[in-house]
Amino acid sequence: MEGMYTINPNMPKVRMNAVKLVRSGWGVRRTARYMGCSPGTITKWCSRAPADSRIGIPTQSSRPHHSPHRIPQNVRDAIVAKRMSKYPRCGAVIQKELQNEGIKVSVSTVNRVLDNHGLLKKKSKWKRFWRNTPRPVPAYAGDLIETDTIHFRPYWFRNDPTTWYVYTAIDVNSRWVYAEVVDRIGAGPSLRFARSMKLAAPFQISCIQSDNGPEFGRYFTLNIGVRHRKIRKRKPNDNAHIEKFNRTIQDECLNRTVFRDINEAKQCVREYLDHYNNRRLHMGINLMTPTQKLTLQTA
Repeated sequence: MEGMYTINPNMPKVRMNAVKLVRSGWGVRRTARYMGCSPGTITKWCSRAPADSRIGIPTQSSRPHHSPHRIPQNVRDAIVAKRMSKYPRCGAVIQKELQNEGIKVSVSTVNRVLDNHGLLKKKSKWKRFWRNTPRPVPAYAGDLIETDTIHFRPYWFRNDPTTWYVYTAIDVNSRWVYAEVVDRIGAGPSLRFARSMKLAAPFQISCIQSDNGPEFGRYFTLNIGVRHRKIRKRKPNDNAHIEKFNRTIQDECLNRTVFRDINEAKQCVREYLDHYNNRRLHMGINLMTPTQKLTLQTA
């Protein structure tokens, strides 16, 4: 009864009834004994009671007006100014810069100030959680196929906005590769590429690994026919083999030729795949070709 911080909806009326007793001639101590609270509480209620007895005494919020440990305003302004500068940095860097300037503040405080001003980038609540499955050990060919896409502009020299795409895939065990040039990417083209790769591969594919791009989304996962594994968010090193092959095919094939149409690009990539799989030596597999590596496994 004494507390001012309660969720009882009848408390404003109860307080006002106690004030009415005092106003009617009852003493503060008599009213306190009758209401079951301290005399000081009755005195506070009387000081807060409005003149109109029909209006109750509302419950005050327990929320403090400000934190007793709130940092000074000049420090808050310094944090916001560094975030809004020409070269904005993260909270840890801002904290170190302020420390170098003689301002002592923690990283959590910097992030809290940025959050209060809407300057902290948060994870979207609409993003779907993806549980990473264990990475298979590529003991044999086909145990783990890494796949990715390359975006390139064939007519960059004449300011043409045309963009082509190259689907690429590599078997981690044998370094056997497959690639196709397409004019657009999406769930459908990704699925057609995977099916063509399974037909062209000289081994059975059991797991395909990709990044988190939209072309390898839920539709691709449900219709691929084999296990589909995605790499961790913002961890491109999980797909290190295909990332290296993407650089190799661009340096040795795509960037060396000016294509007149997409058919020439497709033919060029087919010829390069034949060279890569049958004649190009790889240090990762003891200076053998992928074909030689596969032959040793089947022998």
